[in-house]
Amino acid sequence: MMRVLVLGAGFGGLELTSRLSAEFAGDVDVVLIDRTDCFVFGFAKLDVMFGRVPVESVRHHYRDLVQPGVRFVGSTIRSIDPVARGVETDAGSFDGDVMVVALGADLDPAATPGLVEGGHEFYTEAGAFALRGVLDGFEGGRVIVAVTSTPFKCPPAPSETALLMHDHLTARGLRERSSIALVMPFGAPIPPSPAASAVLLERFAELGIAWHPERLVRGLDPARRVALLSDGAEMPYDLMLAVPVHRAPAVVVEAGLTVDGWIPVDPVTLETRFPGVYAVGDVTSVGTPKAGVFAEGQAAVVADRIAAQIRGEAASAGYDGRGVCYLEVGDGRVAKVDVTFLSGQTPSGGLEGPSVELAADKTDFGTSRIRRWFGVRDPAGGAPMT
Repeated sequence: MMRVLVLGAGFGGLELTSRLSAEFAGDVDVVLIDRTDCFVFGFAKLDVMFGRVPVESVRHHYRDLVQPGVRFVGSTIRSIDPVARGVETDAGSFDGDVMVVALGADLDPAATPGLVEGGHEFYTEAGAFALRGVLDGFEGGRVIVAVTSTPFKCPPAPSETALLMHDHLTARGLRERSSIALVMPFGAPIPPSPAASAVLLERFAELGIAWHPERLVRGLDPARRVALLSDGAEMPYDLMLAVPVHRAPAVVVEAGLTVDGWIPVDPVTLETRFPGVYAVGDVTSVGTPKAGVFAEGQAAVVADRIAAQIRGEAASAGYDGRGVCYLEVGDGRVAKVDVTFLSGQTPSGGLEGPSVELAADKTDFGTSRIRRWFGVRDPAGGAPMT
């Protein structure tokens, strides 16, 4: 029986394991390791942050995972041996015939001077969930939504946050006494999609959200309540909502898997330089944005290639660089952005919406994946349902 060792239970790890389970059930031993006890969609963090849903409703616990042939191990990975395709964890040693690294990116708020002391980050679960109380107690003033470094996950999220902040302040009667500024490192909100960027820029102008392109916040001066920008300028603030520095997990770097900070992979097959070792998602430098939908697409390709190996067939699946994501534009409306990144080519993509109807489509996107990734228990006996 082949053993597949999957490190990380985010979009990539869950998509991979669900596909292998669906085709091979108990005929393949899949070990899925993650240090957390539940999965949370990135967009759900904003839902909690702005008080639209309770925290527990967005947590999908790995204890509920019932995919046949998949063993979930909740433990911290202490070391990775890509040559032997093995890991050491707090729960013991594990190895596999194939290993897939899907550990995402770690977030480091402390890497930006003054951020921990004088601002808030909204990209970690803890940070976003804690902001719910902060926003409820905020009485208006100068709000800055800012990126502190590149690359960063989910490029539309800062724009969404600025627009949802407008809705939040308006609903509380605080918008007239407040200002909102968005500091981004790009010349457009979503560079690969000119149509989506045009919609966002129009919304910023309509709602009075100040747009500051091609700049980063490099630090904060908490005593003066001032943000220090990459071009030497300063911006005063009362509330700082920041995207923190992203890094590959230390255990991945220490394993010798990275080059220039991230894991290089074949852009078509997702193979690393180590035989039998793949990598997908945010931890790679594959050339697509760091977003869950791209990790999902990459995992589907790796699952197909592993399945072909199990069946004794030549692997032919290749990654096409396509991803579809949802974009909140405020006022209950959502747009759908479809972008394709091919190595050596200019990214191309389209836009659907925005509309209220696409908000329901976004909900269905999340529901369908949880059902596919976690499986469904028989309510009578607790066994997996087919």
